[in-house]
Amino acid sequence: MKVAEILAIKGSTVVTVQPSDTIALLAERLREKRIGAAIVSTDGQTVEGVISERDVAYGLALHKGDLHTLPVSALMTKEVISCSPNDSVAQVISTMLARSVRHLPVEDECRLVGMISIRDVLNVRVAELQQQTSQLRAFANQTDRDPQDR
Repeated sequence: MKVAEILAIKGSTVVTVQPSDTIALLAERLREKRIGAAIVSTDGQTVEGVISERDVAYGLALHKGDLHTLPVSALMTKEVISCSPNDSVAQVISTMLARSVRHLPVEDECRLVGMISIRDVLNVRVAELQQQTSQLRAFANQTDRDPQDR
């Protein structure tokens, strides 16, 4: 399965924030959309960074009461790891695990086209396993009833 197939299922809408937006505004957007990360982008198509709830939690430890006034650019991850719509889900899982990231922007020719999370990947994998289990059970039930030609 490819990343493009996950985006076809979940949609390609991406929440973006400006580098100059405050952490307070970011936190409100994350809460409102019930998501764990946003893409930092001035134009909505170029990935300048990623900021997640984890970045905010770490920022709280450093900046305490001033956290809400900081710009997103102060806490965002600037060296962004991304994937392509043509990447396999297996490649994406491997990257997420190796780099300890839970969200990957999806870029096609340096243009933002979506974002996938570890939850998206796991949902697809669980659905695949459930389908395989169902097929195996059906096969096992069928072979129990039908004698084989020998």
